[in-house]
Amino acid sequence: MSSTELPGVRSTTELSSQVGAGRVADGEQLRTVALPGLELAVRVRPPVRTGLPPALFVHGLGGSSQNWSDLMAQLADTVDGEALDLPGFGWSPPAADRDYSVTAFARVVIRHLDAAGRGPVHLFGNSLGGAVSTRVAAVRPDLVRTLTLVSPALPELRVQRSAVPTALLALPGVAALFGRLAQALTAEQRTRGVTDLCYGDPGRVTPEGFRNAVEEMERRMALPYFWDVMTRSSRGIVDAYTLGGQHGLWRQAQRVLAPTLLVYGGKDLLVSYRMARRAAAAFRDSRLLSLPEAGHVAMMEYPEVVAAGFRELLRDTEDGRG
Repeated sequence: MSSTELPGVRSTTELSSQVGAGRVADGEQLRTVALPGLELAVRVRPPVRTGLPPALFVHGLGGSSQNWSDLMAQLADTVDGEALDLPGFGWSPPAADRDYSVTAFARVVIRHLDAAGRGPVHLFGNSLGGAVSTRVAAVRPDLVRTLTLVSPALPELRVQRSAVPTALLALPGVAALFGRLAQALTAEQRTRGVTDLCYGDPGRVTPEGFRNAVEEMERRMALPYFWDVMTRSSRGIVDAYTLGGQHGLWRQAQRVLAPTLLVYGGKDLLVSYRMARRAAAAFRDSRLLSLPEAGHVAMMEYPEVVAAGFRELLRDTEDGRG
């Protein structure tokens, strides 16, 4: 389970006219993808050279494609990367059917990949995006070349106390209560709370990154659908945790064929570090990258280390094929 918008992206004046005044990092573009009954904002970082393999990045609960900007920059010489704003998050409008389940999000990713014809891709997911990406890799192995999961939201028997408020959003009436309580806080206070929750070391956030996150927090909180999306997405995670049989996330993890990199932070307050061993055992072709000082968003705190781990996965995969 993740957060709301997180700091860490450097701003630039280059903006997409299609999406609006969305913040983009140097070298990035924002564009709109329109599919029947679905509109998505997609963050694109053109590769440094042609012919690089495609990659797709999927954010966590309350986050956006912006959470991947630093890692995308690190990997610009390795993959042709793009990151989605899932429906209702970032600059994507809410889902018309108001379905924010893990299955619905997986369906969105699959529809986008099928329409774009980019698969198989190197698929990355954080938190909720990790659960979504696991489901995509399990049901559509033809679309996934490798899988990289950063603190994936896979079911835990003992949820960490700090993750309980996010789970409570799934209960009737709680979102409205949280909304009223949040009104008493400034955007800066809310952003500070999210940063403290999601970063192993909040001091790694630059002053500029924090200012940008405060601005984004103000924008997101003003959206009329903000709490509805958060509530239904939280409920979707809880529902996915309770599913058994072949649709259970752990069962689907066992079905993943793609070589998998698992990234866990030792200071993660939302996804327990103790789940790393279980995940490594569940994914049949997995490698574990443990970062003792990282929190819930290792790709934002230590993008260079996560990038190095992915390149090692890529080398191992290519050597195996060779």
